[in-house]
Amino acid sequence: MMYDQTRAQQPADRTPGSAGRRTPGPEPLLPSDEQDKIVQRLRHALNTFADTPLEALEEAESAYDEATTQLANALAERRRVLRAGWQDRDPGTQSEELRLALRQYREITQRLLQL
Repeated sequence: MMYDQTRAQQPADRTPGSAGRRTPGPEPLLPSDEQDKIVQRLRHALNTFADTPLEALEEAESAYDEATTQLANALAERRRVLRAGWQDRDPGTQSEELRLALRQYREITQRLLQL
């Protein structure tokens, strides 16, 4: 039997079927509006490099710093939410929730390793 990642990501209370399926692909780590702001700053840096190279590099560095900070914060929040879902629970009665948390840890760790 082959591993079905889409099915594995479904909550335990959902039944398979077109209405119960999740959208394919992982949830973005940063909200799209935040990603867009950082991309705009990088574009601005690229577009102004010819006229003001030092300022353009400073802008690019600042966008990089913002992206890494937001990513670290998003990862810490995701970890906090995951941990809250399984920590201090009775392991015998929560095995399905533990299995889902393990999948989420695996998914995010694999995504980090692909960066």
